[in-house]
Amino acid sequence: MFVAVAAGSYGAWWWWQQSGVAAAQGKSAKGKGKGGPLVVKAARAVAKPMPVLIEAVGTVEPEHSVQIRAQVSGVLQSVQFKEGDLVKPGQLLFQIDPRTFEASFRQAQAQLARDMAQLENAKVQQDRLEPLLKREFITRQEFDVAVTSTKSLEATVAADRALVEQARIQVEFSRIHSPIAGRTGTLAIKPGNLVPTAGGGVPLVTINSTDPIIVSFSIPERQLEEIRRHQHEKDMRIEILPDRSGPAAAEGRLVFIDNTVTPQTGTVLLRTRVLNKDEILWPGQFVNVRVVLRIEPDAVVVPEVAVQPGQDGSFVYLIDEDSKVRVQPVKVARQVGNEVVIAAGVRPGDPVITEIPQALQPGAAVRLAGSEGRERGEKGKGRRGKGGKKGEKKSEAKPEG
Repeated sequence: MFVAVAAGSYGAWWWWQQSGVAAAQGKSAKGKGKGGPLVVKAARAVAKPMPVLIEAVGTVEPEHSVQIRAQVSGVLQSVQFKEGDLVKPGQLLFQIDPRTFEASFRQAQAQLARDMAQLENAKVQQDRLEPLLKREFITRQEFDVAVTSTKSLEATVAADRALVEQARIQVEFSRIHSPIAGRTGTLAIKPGNLVPTAGGGVPLVTINSTDPIIVSFSIPERQLEEIRRHQHEKDMRIEILPDRSGPAAAEGRLVFIDNTVTPQTGTVLLRTRVLNKDEILWPGQFVNVRVVLRIEPDAVVVPEVAVQPGQDGSFVYLIDEDSKVRVQPVKVARQVGNEVVIAAGVRPGDPVITEIPQALQPGAAVRLAGSEGRERGEKGKGRRGKGGKKGEKKSEAKPEG
């Protein structure tokens, strides 16, 4: 009896183990049957006008930059602007103590007046002696002394006038005006300090013009011929972009091509002049330069995120008519912002995947997310036509298999 009970217990345990394994296998098979196409996001390649361009990195430079230095030495009385202000041509910037120069100016004027009076007296004396010489009441030597005295005083008066002008200029130099329109920088000397002359020390302030402004950039020498070929065409323009992926902040024309290739780098220096009314560009700033040579009317364009790097070159994941994925090699012509111009490999209207799942494999079935996926599904149903019901039966039977 004990043996019968043991045999019965062992049989019940074995049946329970086998039923658990069968249930697990059933769940696994059922899970596999529920597997479906991957949901992906895609965009269609489009044909549209795109620029043919050359890109470079440039440096913003002021068209005019002036270092303001004093031409006379003295104590700085006042500064007539604030650091960073915009100034106009002729605007008063600094006032140096003018009293010494004004005194020298008045002294020169007084000396001129004295010598002019002496000159007038010498001329009167000469006029008196001239008739006496004709009557021989005086010697020729006495008359010549009078003439020499007159001419000497005339030269003295001329020198005095030059001294007066020089003293007047010294007074003007004590007032320093802006020679150009631009924005001021940092003050080097504050009021109350002794200002040295132009030959010593740092400049009082530097003024940079900001509108228009110059952007200098270099290109490889192999691209110089193409730029020169399009230089005078109306479609050619130069765009300045502070942010490479953002919009152009300014546009201008090419104004300078250097006459020498830099031997160390094999590049050529170019410059463009652009308007900068809102002062978006700042002297010393690094910017992206885009030289637009011409417009290609029907360029094939895809989003940048759709193009993937590979060992054999760039490629995209293309979705075929059966909603299957295939790897399509492409030849990239250029990139403009967030878009890539494709020279070969993709045609307008081809859907390319823009967000790539980790599980994506070539040949995998995919379904487009959003409205585009529904549109492709409806088109697929339309292609099935009369065989739709038969297809539905197959699709219903497939998960069970």
